[in-house]
Amino acid sequence: MCGIAGFVSRKFNREQLEQMTCMLSHRGPDADGYFYDEAKGVGLGHRRLSIIDLSSAANQPFYSADGRYVMIYNGEVYNYKEVAEKYKIHPRTHSDSEVIIEAFAIAGIDSINDLNGMFAMAIWDKQTDKLYLIRDRIGVKPLHYWYDGGELAFASELKTIFSLPFKKEILPSSISNFLYLGYIPHEDTIYQNCYKLRPGQYAVLDKGVLDVFSYWHLENELDPAVMTNEKAARKTLKQLLESSVAYNMISDVPVGIFLSGGVDSSIVAAISQSITSIPVKTFSIGFREKKYNEAAYAKQVASHIRSDHHEFTVTEQDGLDLVDSLLDIYDEPYADSSAIPTLMVSKLARKHVKVALSGDGGDELFMGYGFYTWAKRLEHPLLKLFRKPIHKGLYSFGNNRLKRGSHLFNYPNRERIKSHIFSQEQYCFTEEEINNLLTRPVPLKLNETIISKNRKLSLVEEQSFFDIKNYLPSDLLVKSDSASMHHSLEVRVPLLDHRLVEFAINLSSNLKLRGDTGKYLLKQVLYDYVPEQLFNRPKWGFSIPLQIWLKQELSYLIDKYLADDVIRECNLVKPEIVKQLVQSFRSGLDYLYNRLWLLILLHKWYKEKHC
Repeated sequence: MCGIAGFVSRKFNREQLEQMTCMLSHRGPDADGYFYDEAKGVGLGHRRLSIIDLSSAANQPFYSADGRYVMIYNGEVYNYKEVAEKYKIHPRTHSDSEVIIEAFAIAGIDSINDLNGMFAMAIWDKQTDKLYLIRDRIGVKPLHYWYDGGELAFASELKTIFSLPFKKEILPSSISNFLYLGYIPHEDTIYQNCYKLRPGQYAVLDKGVLDVFSYWHLENELDPAVMTNEKAARKTLKQLLESSVAYNMISDVPVGIFLSGGVDSSIVAAISQSITSIPVKTFSIGFREKKYNEAAYAKQVASHIRSDHHEFTVTEQDGLDLVDSLLDIYDEPYADSSAIPTLMVSKLARKHVKVALSGDGGDELFMGYGFYTWAKRLEHPLLKLFRKPIHKGLYSFGNNRLKRGSHLFNYPNRERIKSHIFSQEQYCFTEEEINNLLTRPVPLKLNETIISKNRKLSLVEEQSFFDIKNYLPSDLLVKSDSASMHHSLEVRVPLLDHRLVEFAINLSSNLKLRGDTGKYLLKQVLYDYVPEQLFNRPKWGFSIPLQIWLKQELSYLIDKYLADDVIRECNLVKPEIVKQLVQSFRSGLDYLYNRLWLLILLHKWYKEKHC
């Protein structure tokens, strides 16, 4: 796991390359390295976090044996030994980096289809003067780039790119999308001309022209028919889980597991412990507020699997102290408040290990969220017919909870329903509210169309697709990557092995969402390792008591960043609507808390990072 940065432009020099790379030192504190060709205006910088082959021979940039290719790479390819065998590569190191570059030297860009892992990489072809940027299928590792038809620069983090003298101009649709989802989806960032390489994509810069291609499409992995045989599906799922976890345990440094006590992290921890005789290190944090505290459940799971468990109880002040640092870590508006506990558990884990496994992905693949229950519900013909009057009735006469739920019935059209369900389950602004709120309304920039020649999807399947393609790479994996790498910790996600993803999207929805119970088949496999009774409780996410904090300790953020003079100075949203939202929240409409959080972060970012 590392940090990468670079450019292709004669406007920049080696000193700027070193400055860019230095900004990523938290991602790779163990070593740095550079490739710079002044004549061609090419610079590649690398910061290394040593995980596999700890020797200096594995430092980067890594050169192919024939000297033609230079690579900087962030991530891990778990099946590198199988890839070496396929291409008859005889490595001189024990590093996956060497296998990747030698496979590329033999088979070119097609070699990336053989890689199983998480990766973002840049490869410079010294013979043809082409630059390749490549990102893994699911989008576990980040890769940002600036391109305006002339200069190209790229890096693991946005702030690194903007250490170069690029002009920062806000992309207006990104503000709309942020208020709607709490993150900025697809290839866009908050700035014009600055993009994210999307999951499963690679880009080629050739003579100043950048072309972007997809080598893996989620839709293309759909089979004509779903798997319905529970016994066969359970057996296959268990085999895939065991294979993926075993891959993710490959390391030359100690490995731990984030354990919340929920289904996803518990199955990762249980399988990890089952394949080693040494107690694996598990890590959890708890909150003093009982409603938000799952530490006791994590401890029960750890006790059963006999892991070496480490628990950290978080005080309110611990969380509050991190609020001001969020924008420095995430670079652009980002509203997932579970970033705070993720930062905390990463800090705890890094005291003991250099690598940690996470349970990210289980909810999206196996329908564990309330999103999917709502998708199933809103597909009912009668609810479709009467959704508008239901919305008006619940909002006009309902309590706090029903008012919040009323918005779910008020989706604009069938095409927008998936993002709308997500938006309202996350307590964000509706599309209609955003149009009324912004001083200069800009339409949402979202493509929710799912095109497949193989199979027509139900709405609940489409909802899962939306989350795999958007929520995972643009929110959850951003959270995990940024929080962990801030503490120089590599986090791996065994549930997002592409083989598991391809299996899950071809599994019958009834084996994922049974009644209102999500993750049915995943739970059946879990119970082979951990007793079912440990999980007979309501689902609770990895969250903080933000609603409470905004009424108490963090109320100053409302006063500071949503004050009338600040709103007018930034001129992004209408001050009279913000004032009404604040009054409503403080008068008892608690469900508005996340809307206020979005506005706080947007204005905090604008004043501190953009102005």
